[in-house]
Amino acid sequence: MANKEMEVAKGVDLKRYMGRWYEIACFPSRFQPSDGCNTRATYTLKDDGTVNVLNETWSGGKRSYIEGTAYKADPNSDEAKLKVKFYVPPFLPIIPVTGDYWVLHLDDDYSYALIGQPSRNYLWSPLTIAQLGELSWERHHIWSLGWNPGDSTYSP
Repeated sequence: MANKEMEVAKGVDLKRYMGRWYEIACFPSRFQPSDGCNTRATYTLKDDGTVNVLNETWSGGKRSYIEGTAYKADPNSDEAKLKVKFYVPPFLPIIPVTGDYWVLHLDDDYSYALIGQPSRNYLWSPLTIAQLGELSWERHHIWSLGWNPGDSTYSP
């Protein structure tokens, strides 16, 4: 399944996508603490059409965060393929790091999404409300997109 072509959401209205999203599950990554909890992202649309990104998590009782900017990878495409740029380290932001942020699925009411990137190394499942709810469909949908749900962890 890993070779299955990745489908990306189309026609995403960035204005509706803005706001706070709470992570409910993810594939572990080197840039998020393994004991992080209450992980969330807040998106704010800027006048120039780019998006301010604030990623936050709490680890060991302390808040850690990073801010960046997201923008459409191809401004002429209706696919929800974005690039996100952060400057690291957060306390002295001098080195730009750019990654892919692809919206693979988005519910019609903009309350649930699947976010991934082409290498399939990272996957996030955010909600606009901080409650878990029913995830059996999510696991099926992840599998149908060529991802292994066994690689995911639920976010506390």
